[in-house]
Amino acid sequence: MPIIAITSNYGDQVATLAQGYYQSLRLAGATPVIVPPTSSAAEVETLLENCDGLLLSGGGDLNPLLVGEEPLPTLHDINGARDGFELLITRRAVARHMPILGICRGVQVLAAAMGGRVAQDIATCLPGEHIKHSQKAERYEPTHTVEAAEGSTIAQILGKRFVVNSFHHQAVSSVAGTTLRVSATASDGVIEAIESADGGQIIGVQWHPETFCLAPDDAPQRTAMQPLFEHFVEDCRAYARARDFHRRHFTIDSHCDTPMLFAEGAVNFAEGDARALVDWPKMRDGGLDAICMVAYLQQREGLAPEAYTAEADSLLTRLRQMIDATPHAAIARSRSEMMGNKARGIKSIVCGIENGAALGGKVSNVARYAAEGIAYITLCHNGHNDLCDSARPLSGQPEALYGGLSPLGREVVKAMNASGILVDLSHAAESTFYDALEASTTPIFCSHSSSRALCNHPRNLTDDQLRALAEHGGVAQATFYHGFLRDDEATHGAATVEDAVRHILHMIDVAGIEHVGIGSDFDGDGGVSGLADASYYTTLTRHLMAEGLTESDLALLWGGNLLRLIFPLRP
Repeated sequence: MPIIAITSNYGDQVATLAQGYYQSLRLAGATPVIVPPTSSAAEVETLLENCDGLLLSGGGDLNPLLVGEEPLPTLHDINGARDGFELLITRRAVARHMPILGICRGVQVLAAAMGGRVAQDIATCLPGEHIKHSQKAERYEPTHTVEAAEGSTIAQILGKRFVVNSFHHQAVSSVAGTTLRVSATASDGVIEAIESADGGQIIGVQWHPETFCLAPDDAPQRTAMQPLFEHFVEDCRAYARARDFHRRHFTIDSHCDTPMLFAEGAVNFAEGDARALVDWPKMRDGGLDAICMVAYLQQREGLAPEAYTAEADSLLTRLRQMIDATPHAAIARSRSEMMGNKARGIKSIVCGIENGAALGGKVSNVARYAAEGIAYITLCHNGHNDLCDSARPLSGQPEALYGGLSPLGREVVKAMNASGILVDLSHAAESTFYDALEASTTPIFCSHSSSRALCNHPRNLTDDQLRALAEHGGVAQATFYHGFLRDDEATHGAATVEDAVRHILHMIDVAGIEHVGIGSDFDGDGGVSGLADASYYTTLTRHLMAEGLTESDLALLWGGNLLRLIFPLRP
């Protein structure tokens, strides 16, 4: 039974809650917990860590100053303690991708917390003639109709048109950003419901569905709103399962380009930054234990070999300095360090290099980077380099330069095998892929590549490549760049988390569950709707669970497969 926190109606030093809220949740199979307001961020984190969902209850008016407005004469009573608490806990629950149900005042808090607007008084603030939004009939009596948007979650739960009760003089006037969308309106245009815009687990309704369960036993509306609570509770149950998995299993993302953002004054990894898709708070909220951060080097014609090495060294230095300044994160140079960090609640950062040009043409640099704890080197990026052919030559380069690995590239592969650095073939041409597969004496992997059968991009892996990789004990890490997930964005819209799941499932079908993992490419080009940054990892797990992946499947996908390969000389 998921545990759901319900905000209380606070005033006169008393925290209260009407029976319908907790009774509706109990009927749907949840354990309700009524919470009083607090201004402590630490208390809010502890509360959310121990709950599986948040219900924002109804009550008094929101202080208009919180959304940048002066109070109108029609404003009713406000409560600063409750306003501050509910805005704080809502924002933190949204960041965790926790299921949220907002009711009446609760839908207004949702909108305000995410940058939207609340009309202080419908009659004063919203133009046009209005129906009666504050009924005198019994609280469980429906008094007006609502129209749900086509394809909305509300329509799926309650239908396209249904009846509701109404007890409010304020209402959501607009939503902002990309988190929420309007999903239902009354006949006069007043917003009656909002929900997640990215297929998430947030619903806010302006009516009072919790009162319907208190109608007389023979009243037809007694169970009319129970599907809304059942949907919410099931979302909470799925969230709890996903979060529990992440607590008990080691999870690692094999590729992000965040070090590019670590220039002085750019982003703060420890405190979090909206400009970064990966930082410590997002890793915490997403339940991720470790991530491979790479020093990315753009291939450029005419750049001296030693200049690539200097650039890689500078990026790696910035990376280590940023992580050293983060109290709850640490550079990891072995599997045992990663496991130890998880046990202590520390996030592990594994260092890699994207583009073998960083070696500066010197095989000896392989051993140096191995000694510094580099886990893998991507042999090339876009553009052929001195090691191999790329899947995407630079403008002016021939389609193939070496027909696969160069002689230097073969030496480098052998040196990487000997020093315990993984060979990464993301970005490599097919010819390079097969050459490296043959030349390498240890399994290779592709740190961020999806399926070419589902999206015909040269950076993706064919089914034959996936099978060959599996035969040699390697791993393909599915990535989340929209251009690698679908060919038909122009006609069918941008890629979403569902497309990422589709690629993962196909790669598992072809290569087997022991040969697929996760490599987001966040802060490179990765990130799609419903899987936009590192805080969404539990959301991805929830989708994969819904597709039937077992706990043992997920344990391999999220870390077991990569841990089998990484740091072979440093267990």
